[in-house]
Amino acid sequence: MGGPRVTLLGLGTYRSHDAAASASVAASAGCPLIDTAPVYGNGKHQSAIAPVLREHPSIRVTSKVGYMTEGQARVALSAGDLTGEDVRFRHSIAPEYVRHQIAMSRTELRRPVLDVVYLHNPEHDHQKRGDLHKRMRDAFGALEEATAAGAIRGYGVATWSGFDTGAFTVRDLVRLAQEAAGRPETGLRAIQLPVSLVKIAPIRDALLGNGPIGRASEAGLEVWASAPLHGGKLVRLVNERLARYISEGASPVEAALLVTASAPGLTGMLISTSSTEHWANAASVVGGPLLPETRIKDISDLLLREHA
Repeated sequence: MGGPRVTLLGLGTYRSHDAAASASVAASAGCPLIDTAPVYGNGKHQSAIAPVLREHPSIRVTSKVGYMTEGQARVALSAGDLTGEDVRFRHSIAPEYVRHQIAMSRTELRRPVLDVVYLHNPEHDHQKRGDLHKRMRDAFGALEEATAAGAIRGYGVATWSGFDTGAFTVRDLVRLAQEAAGRPETGLRAIQLPVSLVKIAPIRDALLGNGPIGRASEAGLEVWASAPLHGGKLVRLVNERLARYISEGASPVEAALLVTASAPGLTGMLISTSSTEHWANAASVVGGPLLPETRIKDISDLLLREHA
């Protein structure tokens, strides 16, 4: 995959202890995108970051549909937008609930138009819930309606294990979106998946133009990496020797972020922090020289052998 590579740095609010502080730090540093979900912060994060978004209207905001808190489930059930079965799973991508959560997110975030709305782990318990692809196609239909109505600018899929387990591929997503839209042109815009030294396979595949990153890039979709530090676990797992092997003089955090940021085909990666220093450090990694593809191959081959 040739050409210059530029990786954006976005804020992911899933692990934020203080979502408003995290959003303020990121916005002040010129962050281009904030990712959130109705369920984050036990249902409080979206309202918490709304004032920051109002002060920084150029920041793109992405949200999700799927998971729900107990209170959100009660509200949706009372409105007739949720079934008792979905309440038991605490997860739904049924069209009625997709519409319900989009409306709720627009209100909480105080944004009349959301930039991207993801189906949030649509593979959740799919073995117990029937035809996953049919449910995704139906959900895409509701998202296509929202795109046509101007409530969202596009949609996508944010997954933790969907690509790993073979529950769906990027080609499946494109096909399902086209079937839902009834035409080749759709509102499908992005995917989000974990990419890190632990989840290294997508990087190795991307070097060959394959896997979810390569296929999504080929399809013209944005690709956002979540959990580049694997929920903070990589800070303890990456020793100084591995950090030096990745990049001389890099700290464990810098080395881990550098590998993810260097994945060919990646649009950006999401980090979670409320520290100005930590944000600046991550921004310097993303804004500096990325690893050449030959170096990424060596690193990924080494780690895949160790994980085997």
